[in-house]
Amino acid sequence: MKQPSETDTSALERIFHEPNRMAILSALCAAGEALTFTELKSLSGLTDGNLSRHLKALDEAGVIRIRKFFVGVKPRTTVALTDKGLKRFDEYLCALSDVLRKARQAVATDRRKVAAIPIIGKRAFA
Repeated sequence: MKQPSETDTSALERIFHEPNRMAILSALCAAGEALTFTELKSLSGLTDGNLSRHLKALDEAGVIRIRKFFVGVKPRTTVALTDKGLKRFDEYLCALSDVLRKARQAVATDRRKVAAIPIIGKRAFA
């Protein structure tokens, strides 16, 4: 099976490739607006510490905007995708789709090759 070339994966930004960050960004995209820390915690299933760590990395990369303020006497943190972050995440998803499509094609091609090799009178993967 052919290995993907560097150009196939160069658009797969590591900041997005971590599964928990992908879950956070997917939740923000689905919401279409800022979510509170509590909402993101519930949607992602992450602990306070893990969510904070991932949000910090995304914020430092300019993907999200974190806003902290008070509602009455209670602190509230909201998280929103930046326009730049949304564009970068969309580009990442397109690149990931392309890499996965090529991988599926390679697997299908390899299965056809293997299926053509007789094994004790039977075809593999037939």
